Amino acid sequence: MAALPKEAVIGVIGAGVMGAGIAQVAAAAGHTVLLLDAQSEAIDRALADVDRGLQSRVRKGRLAADEARATLARLRRADWDDLAACALVIEAIAEDLEAKRTLVVRLQQVVGRDCIIATNTSSLSITAIAAGSAHPERVVGMHFFNPPARMRLVEVVSGVDTSPAVARTVFATAEAWGKKAATAKSTPGYIVNRIARPFYGEAWMVLSENAASPATLDAIVRDCGGFPMGPFELMDLIGHDVNLKVTQSVFEATFFDRRYVPSLGQQELVRAGRLGRKTGHGIYDFRDGAAPPQPAVEEGSEPVARVVAVGSLGIATPIITRLEAAGIDVVRVQGRGRSAEAGWLEVGAARLMLTDGRPATRRAAEDEHEHLILFDLALDYANTPRLGLAPADQCGEAALRTVCATLAQGGFACSKMDDVAGMIVLRIIAMLVNEAADAVAYGICTADAIDDAMRYGVNYPRGPMAWAESVGLDFFARVLANLREHYGGERYRTSVLIQRRGWTRSGFRE
Repeated sequence: MAALPKEAVIGVIGAGVMGAGIAQVAAAAGHTVLLLDAQSEAIDRALADVDRGLQSRVRKGRLAADEARATLARLRRADWDDLAACALVIEAIAEDLEAKRTLVVRLQQVVGRDCIIATNTSSLSITAIAAGSAHPERVVGMHFFNPPARMRLVEVVSGVDTSPAVARTVFATAEAWGKKAATAKSTPGYIVNRIARPFYGEAWMVLSENAASPATLDAIVRDCGGFPMGPFELMDLIGHDVNLKVTQSVFEATFFDRRYVPSLGQQELVRAGRLGRKTGHGIYDFRDGAAPPQPAVEEGSEPVARVVAVGSLGIATPIITRLEAAGIDVVRVQGRGRSAEAGWLEVGAARLMLTDGRPATRRAAEDEHEHLILFDLALDYANTPRLGLAPADQCGEAALRTVCATLAQGGFACSKMDDVAGMIVLRIIAMLVNEAADAVAYGICTADAIDDAMRYGVNYPRGPMAWAESVGLDFFARVLANLREHYGGERYRTSVLIQRRGWTRSGFRE
């Protein structure tokens, strides 16, 4: 299905931040855009904001002056009757179901019979918004991300009655506007807001267990996981009221599935009015004079000259390479038994292993090795500047300091966590993979759509399905089983797709 031609007139209802941004995107793509709002001054502000944004790009050399003028000239005020000329109308009014349903009904009395009505809702049911309208097949979700002019992702969401042809046209149009489109069925949170819940939820769980300070956990997630921001600094940026509301919405819409249970800690922040950057205080203190928090880095003692690598470290093998490059002698010993499946490093008296969802203290008892230290999952062990470490309760301080001093030779800053199951990066990634696998298994969207949505919608360094391919479904299946055994309950139940250990980019492997 082809995109709407540039001659097609686009209507945008709602001249707030989102509406103005969407109007700018459509106008920049060559369309005449009719902007409508109940308050005339809102349109004045929107046009002024668009103009300022365009002029800023001109000054920075990112946009030609004539293109800026042409874009602004294609933005026009409109009345209701003017919308009859539109091929597509995008509503960006307040996030209220009844208001949107009423608007859709009114729109269909004005626009032509072939006009597509798109709603920019971030979480409401497209099916519910279209219900009661004369032509629900012409109603589709077109979820832009804030700010629309800069964020590439658009989620194209189909309700029960949405015509496949309508969804394909909107998908192609979004792509023609320079966006990365991802299609999904109408489901709580769609793709991004649903699959991203573990990024926040698991971080709150780990913090509630006093594993480390928020600054330390954020640093591990950034440096080891490769995320542009840690979960706590990101929630401070989003606003804890907004983040909590989305989590509550998904939790309630999934009939209170415990996987999405909101955090009591975040609820307390909201009650205290500590909403993040916008109030000057959230997890972190942004008020004048407040010192920025620093992540903890463990001090080392004396590094060892020789390390023994028993079996294979798998994806973490670059740790060995970095130690060798630093002049440390690494002796490789062929693994047998457990070490053939998951190897380790003998560093002085300590044994260093990748976490698998079991606490270090339990693994130390099972392996009969008291000085056991686990390290967290990393996106790229060859380049990560940091490792998260979790020593078993039995592990001596001297053994930990020796490990930290030795790893420092390889360029690793070591941040200690208390011994929580799965640590922080692995917990988050395993649950992202699990959530993504469920979305594919239940036909909500494809694996490609998930990875595109998470990369372009929230700037993840790698999509969940790419993580599954890189690390292996078997590994994540073991991690989730270990987490469920440790915590009990349904939070860590394993997706049927992971249990089957097979999937293609569009669904189950045959």
